[in-house]
Amino acid sequence: MPKENFENMLSRYAEMIVKVGLNLQSGQRLFIASEMNTAPLVRNVAAKAYQNGCPLVTVIWDDEELKKIRHEYAPRNSFHEYPDWVTRGILEVVQRGDAYLSITGTDPDLLEGYDPELIAKELKARASHFKPASKFITSGGVQWTVICPPTPKWAAKIFPEYPIIEAEENLWEVMFKLCRLNNDDPIGVWKSHLSGLKKRSKYMSDKQFVNLQFRGPGTDLMVGMPENHIWSGGGSKTNGGIDFTPNLPTEEIYSLPHKDKVEGTVRSTKPLNYFGNLIEDFSLTFSKGRVVDIKAKKGEETLRKMLESDKGAKQLGEVALVPHHSPISESGLIFYNTLYDENAACHLALGSAYKGNIQGGVEMSSEELAGAGVNESLIHVDFMIGSEEVAIHGVTKDGTKSPIMRDGDWAFEV
Repeated sequence: MPKENFENMLSRYAEMIVKVGLNLQSGQRLFIASEMNTAPLVRNVAAKAYQNGCPLVTVIWDDEELKKIRHEYAPRNSFHEYPDWVTRGILEVVQRGDAYLSITGTDPDLLEGYDPELIAKELKARASHFKPASKFITSGGVQWTVICPPTPKWAAKIFPEYPIIEAEENLWEVMFKLCRLNNDDPIGVWKSHLSGLKKRSKYMSDKQFVNLQFRGPGTDLMVGMPENHIWSGGGSKTNGGIDFTPNLPTEEIYSLPHKDKVEGTVRSTKPLNYFGNLIEDFSLTFSKGRVVDIKAKKGEETLRKMLESDKGAKQLGEVALVPHHSPISESGLIFYNTLYDENAACHLALGSAYKGNIQGGVEMSSEELAGAGVNESLIHVDFMIGSEEVAIHGVTKDGTKSPIMRDGDWAFEV
């Protein structure tokens, strides 16, 4: 792609992030947490934010190579350490009302071969410190968006047959297409797409299925749904009523399962990249809502350590529906990146649920949430279970089954 065209597309991408993802309000500050290798995009986002009336853009930088250096050289008993001033600062800015943007640039193989126990300790320490800010953000306190722009090592993983510069160029072209930027009105196209997802969310919320039945190769799973659950998709709202889109791109509608009412076995259909460690070809067996058995062709020990993060890590916090014939799926690529792969296939998430997916959840205490079947955990890890071979039915209180997904695609019209 010629440089001039690339710069134009990058500017469109930044505008979509500010206006569709964050829906940044005039006069509202913006806080960005980003990897250093995404700096050109961050500068574009900052420019669009200021042009939109933002008085201050604040950026905190991370560098994934420093994570590898830590695992290479740091004392083995030091992985509980975390700079708590970072998460205190994030909590302060979001409570002040700053919109929150997370930009990651992940190498899928970053920590391959490193000690899974130390990786688990590091992630648990980070999650523990980040919990107050995460709880505020995901409970509707402020707009937030997560994006994953192309980076050289990620591109090389997806396109190993190309030189690294060409691989990154290819990935950018793919990503621009997946983000619906190849048209004269990207913002309008996104609003239409989000509207369609909202209609499907309303259909599912109105049905109030008591169970979702998943069946496919290696999968026979019954997911119980709590009373008064809510399906979301096509964006979210803050408690103050501001629309925003948490993930870009997005193709999903999602809700929360009842944490104690999941039975059966489910098989993954795409690799899971868990902070630089790949977990592949794995299955989980549930009884009374908890994982009781696991198998994995690759990364089984990493999966076990993840499930040991805390009490809620072995229970589900999200169920999401994604049609097989969507742009990300139709690209034919495996992205080794959860944000993209989860929007190519139906998925579940181990760990914490979003309280906004049950009526009155934002106002409930932890005890009330648990009583309603809502899972709480330090982790929230999506894994993909959908394909053209997976069928999904909704089951009503009287046992009637209604098709939701057939051959991997929507089985109902809205």
